[in-house]
Formats: sequence, structure tokens, C-alpha cells
Amino acid sequence: MSQSQATTERVRDHFEEQAGTFDALYNEDRLVQKTLRPGLHHRRKLAADVVRAHPDARVLDVGCGSGRVAEELLAAGAAAYVGIDFSEPMLDLSRQRLARFGDKVTLVKGDFHEAPLEGPFDVIVALGLFDYIDEPHVFARRMHELCADGGEVVASFPRWSWLKGPVRKVRYEWINDCPIFNYTERELRMMFGAAGFSKVEVLRATRSGFHVRAHR
Repeated sequence: MSQSQATTERVRDHFEEQAGTFDALYNEDRLVQKTLRPGLHHRRKLAADVVRAHPDARVLDVGCGSGRVAEELLAAGAAAYVGIDFSEPMLDLSRQRLARFGDKVTLVKGDFHEAPLEGPFDVIVALGLFDYIDEPHVFARRMHELCADGGEVVASFPRWSWLKGPVRKVRYEWINDCPIFNYTERELRMMFGAAGFSKVEVLRATRSGFHVRAHR
């Protein structure tokens, strides 16, 4: 098993064990979530705004998790939604949450860089995904391959901060044996530029995170 495969296995184990806990992080009905994790709201809003800018968009959600982001993307006007995740417990939550949207929704279990996906997609969303990937450039290239001309990728990335960085490292790597990665603005511009995107916007969302809009 390669180092990258071992990393993937550790991340998968974490999300299969913590699916319900992770899903609760996105419950904005809880005041504590709105107060302590405003970045989760900001990145979902950005993704929904991008979907609105692409009428009748075909949307791909990489690392779709429990389907909370999907609800907003579909409400924003996505004509078709494809969510992919490698955690079956997460997909179970998505199936329950998104059942009311009927055949607009397709859910796929698998690794993004290997699973057969029928592009192109007008909008590709990757929120809370790159935190756990040790070869992000591979994912960026695949996103470019699947993105329609004139389409966009919307993604979130953590950046190191002395306020949250040590806490995240202890929580994920030391306690839960789940690797966590951080990024710089320069790395993001280079990664998406090298993948072939014509324009890369890096937005500093919070002191501990970036948002990226990459245009094809």
C-alpha cells in the first residue's frame, strides 16, 4: 500500500466512524455552530452564489458528505446534482436528506480520481475536501478534466493559524488518527494554474481558511 493509499484509508475510517458528528457541524439551527464556525456558512453561501450564476447548472460535489451542502445547491437552482463520497455512512445520510429532490440527484460511492463520472459539469464544488488530501494536485487536474468550458470550481482550504492550527492538529491527527493539511495562497494559485484553469481567485475567507474560485 502506498503512502497516499494509507492516508486515504485513515481518512475514510475517520469519516465512517464520525459521520453523525461531522454532519452536526453543518447544522446551522444550532447557535453554537453559527458563532464558532462562521466559515462553514460563508463557503456554502459562496458555492450557492456560483450555482446561481450558472442557470440550470449541472453540479458535481466532491466529498459530498451528508448532503447538507447539496440542499443549498439544489435550492440555488442546480438542474442536476452528482455527489461523490467514499464513506457509505455519509452517503446514507445524503440519501435520506436528498430523497425529496428525486431524480435530480445522483450519489456515487468511490474515490474521486478513480470513479467513472460523466462530465462535463458547470460547477464543481469541493468544500471541506482538500483538508484531508495528500496529493491535491491530482484532484485539481481531474476537476479541470470534468469542468465545462466556462465552468467553475469552488473549493475551501484551511490555512495555518496559531489560533486554530494546533487545536485541529491535536483533534484530527493525535486523537482521531486522521491527517490534516494546510495551504498557502501561493500553493493554491500554482496548483490550479498548473491544472489548466485560466483564472484563479483566492479569497481569504477567515483567518484560518481560503476559498478558491477557479475558472475554466
